[in-house]
Amino acid sequence: MDGSWDTPSGGTTGADTIAAVATAVAAGQGSVAIVRISGPLAGGIGRRLFAAPGRQPWESHRVLYGHVVDPASGEHVDEALLLWMQAPRSFTREDVVELHCHGGLVAVQRVLELVLDAGARRAGPGEFSQRAFLNGRLDLTQAEAIGEMVTARSRRAAQLAMAGLDGGLQRRLGGLRSRLLDQLAELEARVDFEEDLPALDAEAVVAALTAVRADLEQLVAEARQGELLREGLRVAIVGRPNVGKSSLLNLLSRRERAIVTDLPGTTRDLLESELVLDGVPLTLLDTAGIRETGDRVEQLGIARSREALAAADVVLLLFDLSAGWTAADEALRALVPAGVPLLVVGNKADAAGVPAGLVAGTDAAAAVAPLPPPAQVSLCALAGEGRDVLVRELLRCCGAGPAEGLQVALNTRQRDLAAAAAASLGRTLEAAGQQLPWDFWTIDLRAAVRALGEITGEEVSEAVLDRVFARFCIGK
Repeated sequence: MDGSWDTPSGGTTGADTIAAVATAVAAGQGSVAIVRISGPLAGGIGRRLFAAPGRQPWESHRVLYGHVVDPASGEHVDEALLLWMQAPRSFTREDVVELHCHGGLVAVQRVLELVLDAGARRAGPGEFSQRAFLNGRLDLTQAEAIGEMVTARSRRAAQLAMAGLDGGLQRRLGGLRSRLLDQLAELEARVDFEEDLPALDAEAVVAALTAVRADLEQLVAEARQGELLREGLRVAIVGRPNVGKSSLLNLLSRRERAIVTDLPGTTRDLLESELVLDGVPLTLLDTAGIRETGDRVEQLGIARSREALAAADVVLLLFDLSAGWTAADEALRALVPAGVPLLVVGNKADAAGVPAGLVAGTDAAAAVAPLPPPAQVSLCALAGEGRDVLVRELLRCCGAGPAEGLQVALNTRQRDLAAAAAASLGRTLEAAGQQLPWDFWTIDLRAAVRALGEITGEEVSEAVLDRVFARFCIGK
């Protein structure tokens, strides 16, 4: 078995040997760091740099204990564990060696330098995952799911990534593509051999293509919800000074993130708070109250508030129910950019004699106490009343419905291709409606098949692969 370490078994790509630190590296953070090596020289590099005392068997998929040694000086660089995975039983389907070292900065970087000096080259972003795809270990949707798992900001986002990694998205898209290929084969056969084949049922073809198009449109519609779960939202909280913006921020984040006083202009800068509400990651931006002021510091905060409005995915406009809707509130509403979802929330419901947690336009609100326009939700932020209703309406306002039923979700690249495939099928159905010859049907049907193949990686260019994997972290 020892000889197999020095005889590369390699993978199927004929690639060189790459190496990178596969774990986060920071001073004082993380007790273990992993240097990953993949390629035909991996086993030899492991043999050269790792000294395992005693009679430990050097076998595939067995953990060895020992030291990483500098071959030039014989110095013990780090106490470590070594794991060797012989091709094809590895993530990349190449020979892979992992050196499990102590965490931190110095030791792991020294180990990586020794590995590079021994003949490996530094891996690029996502290059291990790219090799796994090229060697048939993963399809492209699974590879992208790995990146999404690493960057997941909520439990639901991680669950969606895991569904993609398990092949759920590939099976759904692969099934749709297979159905299109069946219809394409029937059509192309009639183009070449129509006289020798039975008549094609045009209505059945149209029904099959219509069903696939409907499935694709559903996936595209659900992609927005998946995007929210993965990437989150930037929510700008705006309002006149002293209407309770900081109290609302503290209520939603459930901690004292902002100073709360009775003095207008207390928030003089832009405060941010990261949290997850019903599975959706949010960045709450507590802005300085926008008003005329001679205070230079406050003016800078107000300028940043205006910038936050322009960059927000949704704006929550807070006003004082007890004071009523004012001209200043209307002026703030006019600052919200066109097309940005807006939720108008009336705060200090207790002082106004209005129950907290009301939603405008509902029977419950009308029966208890109709909200004064243009309020959409009532709240008492300081007392913590109406929070759950506000969260529900905020997510509804930006299109994030209940996420429990969402099994798979396309990312932005996949969504665009699925939308293109649906559009191509629409053009095919137009050709059918005009009763054009079969070869006219096949033109856009082939385009739909290609688009779906590009999602899963069955039809994809090297340039597309480079763009996809460039977004990955190094070492993955």
